Order: sequence, then C-alpha cells, then structure tokens
Amino acid sequence: MKKKFKLGLAFKLIIAISLGVLIGQFAPKEFSRVIITASTLFSSFLRFVIPLMIIAFVTMGIADLSQGAGKLLLVTGGISYVSSLIAGSVAFFTAINFFPSFIISFAGSSVQDPEAGMLSPFFSIPLAQPIDVTGAVVLAFILGLCISSMRATNRGNTLYGAFSEFSDIINSVLRVVIIPLLPLYICGTFINMTVSGRTFEILNLLWKVFLTVITLHLAYLFFLYCIGALVSKKNPFFLLRNQIPGYLSAVGTQSSVATIPVNLECAAADGVSPEIRKFVIPLCANIHMAGSMITIVCCVTAVQLMYNMPITLGLIVPFIMTLAVAMVASPGAPGGSIMTALPFLPIVGIPSDGAVAALLIALYITQDSFGTACNVSGDNAISVMIDTIYNKFIKVKAV
Repeated sequence: MKKKFKLGLAFKLIIAISLGVLIGQFAPKEFSRVIITASTLFSSFLRFVIPLMIIAFVTMGIADLSQGAGKLLLVTGGISYVSSLIAGSVAFFTAINFFPSFIISFAGSSVQDPEAGMLSPFFSIPLAQPIDVTGAVVLAFILGLCISSMRATNRGNTLYGAFSEFSDIINSVLRVVIIPLLPLYICGTFINMTVSGRTFEILNLLWKVFLTVITLHLAYLFFLYCIGALVSKKNPFFLLRNQIPGYLSAVGTQSSVATIPVNLECAAADGVSPEIRKFVIPLCANIHMAGSMITIVCCVTAVQLMYNMPITLGLIVPFIMTLAVAMVASPGAPGGSIMTALPFLPIVGIPSDGAVAALLIALYITQDSFGTACNVSGDNAISVMIDTIYNKFIKVKAV
C-alpha cells in the first residue's frame, strides 16, 4: 500500500502566502473580502481560545514536572531553563544589532501602520475571551503549583485527571481546527498586505531573517555540544556527528515528541547510560525549547523593528523569562511553540491577534522545522551533561 503524500505545514503556509499575493494583486476586491472575512472570523476564534490554551498547557506542564527522580529532575529542569534563557538572550542581542542594517530602511510609513490601506471584512462576530490573558497566566501557575504539591502527598489525582483531559481537548482543537486553518488566516492577511502595498517590502526581509535564525541555531548547538564535551570529556565533533539522524528526523517531523525514538538512539551512540537517556530525552522534549526560543525572539524583534515598536531590555527580558516557562509541554504539533507564545506577545507590545500576529506566525512556521531540530539536538547535549553529573555526584551520594 502506497503511503499517502502529505504537505507539511510550512509548505502549506508558503502556498497560502503565494495565493494571498496573487489574489490581492489580481482578484476583484469583493472576492478578496470574502477570504478576509473568513480570516477575521478565524482570528476572533483564535483570540477566544488563547486563554484556554494557557490554562490547559501551562497548568499541565508545571503539574507534570513534579513527577520525576528528585534531584535529577531539578538539575535537568534547571539546565534546560538556563539553556532556553541563554538562547533567547543571544537571539535578541544578535537580532537587535544585526537586523536594523536591513530592516530600518523598510520601516517607512507604509509598514509602520499594520492596518493602513487594508480591506475590511463583510462582517465580524464579537467573541469575548472567557478570561483575560494575565488572569489565565496567574490561574495556570496557581493550579499547576497546587496540583504538583497535592500529588506529592497522594492527593489531587482527580483534579490532575480533569486538567489532563481538558489539555487533551484544547490540544485537539489546536490540531483539528487551528493548525489546519492557519493557511487560510495567513492567506487573508497577505491578501490585505498586498492590497495595501506592503507585501513585497516584507517578503524581501523574510529570507534575511530566515538565514540569521538558521545560523544562530547551528552556532548555539555547537556551543551546547562544546559544553557537553567539556563536562563529559568527550569529543564535541563525535557528539555532533552522532546527532545528525536526530536533527534530520526533527526537520522532517517538526515535532520534538515524534523524534524521541531516534533521539534515544543518538544518545545511546553518545554513550549515555540507559537510565539517564530514558529519563532526560522524553523530559527535555517537553521542557527544552532553545531552538524555538531563538526563532521566536528573532521573529519578534524583526516585527518590532518593521513596525517601529519600542524595543528595550525592560520589555524583552520578562518576555524571554516568561516564554521559557510557558513553552514547557507546548504541544507536539507543528507550530505549537508559536501558538503557546501568542498570549505573551503583549508583553513586548505586539497584539496577540490581527495582522501583526499573523505575520509573526508565518515568519515563525516557515522556520519551525529547523527550530525543532535545534530543540531535540540540544536535548542530547543536555543528556551528555546530566549523565556525567549523575554518575559523578548524584549516584555516588545515593550509594
């Protein structure tokens, strides 16, 4: 039986962008407004679901982290979090120093106002959020921490099960509705951008941002493996060579979780002990998002520069610190990290829906495969570090 060919999300978005440009350039305005209306309705639904995503995924991410092997969990989580912070910080300082050389020249009045010259939808449906984003974040942290604490004393299993099922529901909404309809959303956005005369200016920037992000991914992986080699006293090039199958698998699947079996084999080739690789690799697939952090921070900085938004350390540092936590247990579906990040965009002054958010989603997902590959490849660098730390310190003390 032949395997059914299936287009990846990144290719679907490229097609959606191309169609958006063509329709916006040549189709009658009334036809364009039909697609823009559908895109606007989707935007309202996305805005409605965002707080529910926060409550579902962040609550379960924190609650799940309470289960593990004590000190080993603490060390692995700490290294993963610090790695994500470093990745985000490096991405920001690279972007803020390099991007202005080719973005500022395009930040004319036609780019600064995201809604200028755009067509309006035929109608829209006001759909209020069930809870504001800030309230959802606070509630998710309270619930996650409390469930975590209760489960440590053999309580809270009913509540944990309820939120686990709620998380499955929201994950299904993401997988069945939001991700499949993203191309429509992006298509409508690029139709409007084309009508307003900004598309070709923006597209001229995307490939430069793309190359910068991929270069940062590879440079950060080299840095991580050098640290891993230093801790374990192994050859970094030997470790990097062993990771090639995992990297390529992640590029193809766009999912950290789907790449776990291949990544376990890569860890075995690195000499990581079975008990450590079986613990660290699945855990880090959910909590170590350095590649996604690099991509999101670079894309956010690019969008801020394009629209002449204020960019300061006072804005970006809280964003990076929050995002490193929020992306814990982000869905394994392609684009899951950027969907998890959407609620926190207002921290840096970017609305979580509308034309700017759509542009950010498109910019991110075209690079999502490589961000995921950086995530999972970094997981194995961490597994090498943890294996050495465990055998030299934790295991010895336990004995």
